[in-house]
Amino acid sequence: MLWAFISACGYQFAGGGNFPAGVTSLSINMFENRTAETGVENVFTNDIIYEVTRDKKVVLRSKNAADAILTGVIASMRTDTITHKGVYTSLERRVTVSVDLKLENQSGRVIWTAKGVSANEAYDVAADKQTTEQNRRTAISKLSKRLAETIYHRLTEDF
Repeated sequence: MLWAFISACGYQFAGGGNFPAGVTSLSINMFENRTAETGVENVFTNDIIYEVTRDKKVVLRSKNAADAILTGVIASMRTDTITHKGVYTSLERRVTVSVDLKLENQSGRVIWTAKGVSANEAYDVAADKQTTEQNRRTAISKLSKRLAETIYHRLTEDF
């Protein structure tokens, strides 16, 4: 009975729609990295590719064969201390990333944009720098996946 009520009132999950402007094939460019963090462009690009292909609403194609091209810029990445032990010792930090995106058709007309899409993830600061760096990399990976989901849902909201 609950299912009948939910479907009757037009309720749908976020991101349940289609891509804007009838896009059925997509090319995703490697994200541009404007941060000092090396290699994050690969992580973010791969996560958005995974998220887009998972639902099979669009087909990935080469730039020349796709209906639209998605480009992204990793605009900023910052790390802040969120928990201290004493004046000079951090116990926990948070990494925050902001991404700008643009979806254009083959003629260069902008179909969709999103500026300042951001996510953050906390990580522990360990006694040794290698462990702290590994924790930081894991946090970046987690927030990249969450950001890819957010981007996908915003792209397919059927606005």
